[in-house]
Amino acid sequence: MKILTIIGICLWLTSMLVPGKHALHMFQQNRYECARFTKWLRENGLAGAGQYVLPAVLSAATAAARLLWGQGAAALAVSGAVLTAVRIVQERGRSYIKPLVYTNRVKRQIAVMAGLAVICAAGLNLVPVFFRISAPLLSACLPWLLIYPMAVITAPIEKAGRTRYLNEAKAILNQHADLIRIGITGSYGKTSTKNVIQSIVSEQYMSLMTPASYNTPMGITRTIRELLKPIHQVFVCEMGADHVGDITELMNFVHPSIGVVTSIGPQHLQTFGSQDNITREKMQMIELLPPDGTGILNYDNELIRAYEIKNPVRILTYGIRCTDVDFRAVDIDYGPNGSSFKVQAEGESHAFESKLLGELNILNILSAVAVARTLAIPWPRIQRAVREMKQVEHRLEKKIIGGYSFIDDAFNANPSGAAMALEVLAKMPGKRIIVTPGMIELGERQDEINHTFGTRMKGCADEVILVGEKQVHAIRQGLEDSGYDMSHVHVLATVKEAFDWVWKNATPADTILLENDLPDAFNH
Repeated sequence: MKILTIIGICLWLTSMLVPGKHALHMFQQNRYECARFTKWLRENGLAGAGQYVLPAVLSAATAAARLLWGQGAAALAVSGAVLTAVRIVQERGRSYIKPLVYTNRVKRQIAVMAGLAVICAAGLNLVPVFFRISAPLLSACLPWLLIYPMAVITAPIEKAGRTRYLNEAKAILNQHADLIRIGITGSYGKTSTKNVIQSIVSEQYMSLMTPASYNTPMGITRTIRELLKPIHQVFVCEMGADHVGDITELMNFVHPSIGVVTSIGPQHLQTFGSQDNITREKMQMIELLPPDGTGILNYDNELIRAYEIKNPVRILTYGIRCTDVDFRAVDIDYGPNGSSFKVQAEGESHAFESKLLGELNILNILSAVAVARTLAIPWPRIQRAVREMKQVEHRLEKKIIGGYSFIDDAFNANPSGAAMALEVLAKMPGKRIIVTPGMIELGERQDEINHTFGTRMKGCADEVILVGEKQVHAIRQGLEDSGYDMSHVHVLATVKEAFDWVWKNATPADTILLENDLPDAFNH
């Protein structure tokens, strides 16, 4: 009997592997923040309706097994084995947009959750046999609940590790006294701008940039500890923020002498609380520059233009629509092969060509030109760098997939960027198709912004593929209100279904815009 009990408990613990993995996956995609995770749970249910139905059925099977054998342990073993097998089969059939990344942090979380689950299993063995028939249902819910005590237990460990690594990175920076440090922030356009700046600056300097979207204290710390070498002359550092105080913390860490603010808008409005909070926090990039520093600002952005800077540093401005700027792009022309334009600056006009598409990318280039001129890089070198610059991955990136022409703008769609992506699509040949789930994390304004997005599709897209029935209602309403022919609007449940539609209905002569890509936490 004791052996059977142990087997039953082990199988019950094993049955929690799949929901436990799913819970950790969603916790990771919600940035390891309990508040975000809780909001996701409220909106999506503990594990989806399917994971409730199955445990309920297996609970009945457990009860039947108990009546059949007269042994709670046998019932627990049978239900655990069946439940484990079913969940493993289900998991093998799933594909994820952004799979769980098994970082050292996640491995520590797995160890703590396993320990907590064993404690729960021991407690289950102490309750009366009758109550054990609920074990399958408990195995579906428990992993989600264990996230909270796990987060509390691991918090001191994570904090201690962060502090140690952060101090090491600060010490390394202090050893690079002559390092030119460039900080970049904004509600959107940070990563693209960083890549463009790196491309131009590296024409003349040994330059290091934070890779991918490493824009948090730990991402920047990792870059410094692992990649910064004595040979580097410039450090191009992307700085992200979704809470008040984030930019202030990063400025006090990196201490850039050149600061770029690409844009200010409603991105992460639900965590900042208000647009004023977003504006003030992003502009700390300029307010905290040293007296001999240089701030570089996108004056096409109304919120940046209206902000009153208190730090008396040198300010350079850039724009396309705003005429009173230090660096302005004019005579813009772009099509399937890229863009051409002129930059008016320093009393001169310079012609540029680029493989990059869209007005937003031209703004990014302007900011990089301003940085380059601040560093005394000659105009011919800047022009060559822009001409040879590679497209930035997932940001209006032209690519051929299976013989079809795509514009991949899948990374972090925002209102301004999405509008510009539609303008680019409108200029493309063939049938124009947009695939999008809309925009997220925009707080109370999310439906309003997505509605506007929908109204702008008329005249730019011939076919509209909306992904995820839950969050696209505002876009659909915007399309209807604009008078769009709704017979060309297709609402599909998953990205896979959207691509199946494309493969079936598009031709190689058409252009498909991929606008935004939801992580699995929002793809329900």
